[in-house]
Amino acid sequence: MSASVLWFRRDLRLGDHPALAAAAEAAAADGVLPLFVLDDALLRASGPARTAWVLRSLRALDRDLRAHGSGLLVRHGRPEDVVPAVVAETAAGSVHISADHAPYGRRRDERVRVALDALPDPVPLVATGSPYAVAPGRVRTKTGTPFQVYGPFYRAWMAHGWRAPASSDPASMPWAYSPSAGVPSEPLPEEPDIGATALPEAGEAAALATWASFREQLADYPEARERADLDGSSRLSPYLKIGSIHPRTLLAELGPQDDVFRRELAWREFYAAVLDAWPASARDYFRPQLRGLPYVTGRELRERLAAWQEGRTGYPLVDAGMRQLLAEGWMHNRVRMLVASFLVKDLHIEWQHGARHFLRHLIDGDLASNQHNWQWVAGCGTDAAPYFRIFNPVTQSRKFDPDGVYIRRWVPELRELTGRDVHEPWRRGDGPPPGYPSPIVDHGEQRADTLAAYEELRRHPG
Repeated sequence: MSASVLWFRRDLRLGDHPALAAAAEAAAADGVLPLFVLDDALLRASGPARTAWVLRSLRALDRDLRAHGSGLLVRHGRPEDVVPAVVAETAAGSVHISADHAPYGRRRDERVRVALDALPDPVPLVATGSPYAVAPGRVRTKTGTPFQVYGPFYRAWMAHGWRAPASSDPASMPWAYSPSAGVPSEPLPEEPDIGATALPEAGEAAALATWASFREQLADYPEARERADLDGSSRLSPYLKIGSIHPRTLLAELGPQDDVFRRELAWREFYAAVLDAWPASARDYFRPQLRGLPYVTGRELRERLAAWQEGRTGYPLVDAGMRQLLAEGWMHNRVRMLVASFLVKDLHIEWQHGARHFLRHLIDGDLASNQHNWQWVAGCGTDAAPYFRIFNPVTQSRKFDPDGVYIRRWVPELRELTGRDVHEPWRRGDGPPPGYPSPIVDHGEQRADTLAAYEELRRHPG
C-alpha cells in the first residue's frame, strides 16, 4: 500500500465524492493526498469574477480539509508536469479523479495518463464518478447513437436512473498531507480586483445551505423561476459548476412533484452528453445550415457588441440583465434567453461573441450548457428553437418583470419611472430619462430583417 493522490478539478467538496472514496480505499492507512493544479490554460480565459469564484472555492475546500487535519496541496503548472512530479515526491501508488468529459479536460487527462505511465514505476490514473448524475455517453438511443433531442433523452435518463450519494465521510478518512508536512505547497494567488461585483459565499457548506433554503421553496419553483422580479431561482448553478455540490445530492431529495426542477438538472446532463458526442460543437455550429446568415462586422460589430455588453442598448430588460451579469457574475435564466436573442436577432451579431462574453463573466458558466443554450437561441443547436422565434424585449419585460422591479434594481436611470414607461422609456413625451439611451435599433425593423435573411438562406442554402 502507498498513499493515493486525489486530484481535484470540478469536484471541490468532500461529501458525496466517489473519487475520494476510491482514493481512500486504494490507499487504506497510507492516506489520501489532496491536490489542486493551477492550470493557466483554464484560468486565462476567465474574467475577474470567475477567477475570484474559483479561488474562493479553493480556499473553502482548504479550510474544510484543515478541519480534518489535512489541507490542500497546491501546485502551479501544466498538469502533465505537476501530477507526475507530486507522485514522484510522495511515492504515491495511484492518482484519482472525477472523469472530465469536456474537450480540453479529456485531452489534458490523456496527457497526464501518458506521463504517469512513463514514470519508472508507472502509476494508474483512476477515474471514478463525474460531475453528473449520469455520466455523458451512458444514455443512448435504442440504436446506440447519442440523443440530439432533449425530450427522448430525459425519458431515457429517468429510466436509466442514478446511484445514491456516495459515502465519503472526510472525518473518517486517513489523510496523507498536512501543511506542516515535508511536501511543499504553493500559496493560492491573490484574488483579482472585482470592484463592486458581489459573489455568493463559496464552498461546500454554503452550497448545502443554499440547497436547504431553496428546498423549502420548491413548490413555487415552476412559476417563480420564470419571473425576473422574484427570487425564484435556486442559485445552485455556481456550486454545481465548481462541484461544491453534486447533482446526485439534489436528485436524492426530490419527489415526484419536483419534476420541473429535476428537468432543469437534466438539461445540464443533456448538454454534457451532446458535447461529449460532438466536441466540435463547443465552438462551431451544431447545425451548420445557418452558418451563412449575414452578421455585422467591423466598427458596427464593435459598437453594437460594446453597447450590449455594458447594458446600454436602450431596452430596459436587456440592459438590466447585462448589468446584473457584471454586478453578480450571474443572470436570471429567462433574461439570459432574451439577451441572447437580442444579440443574435436584433443586433445581428454571431452567437459566438455572446457565448464568449458569458463564459468570461458567469461564475456558473459551463462550457456545454453555455454553448448549446446559445445555439438553441440562435436556432442552430440541438432542440433548435425555430430561427424565426424572436424574443420581443418589451413583451418579455411586461410579462416577466410586470412592475419593473428587476429593471429598477439594475438600471438606476429608470427608478423613477412607473407603468408602461419603465418598459418603454423612449415613448415618454420627453424621451428616456437623462443618462439612459434611446433604443440602439428598432425591434420591429430588425425582426423583419432577420426573417427576410432567414427566408433567403432557406431558398438559397450555402
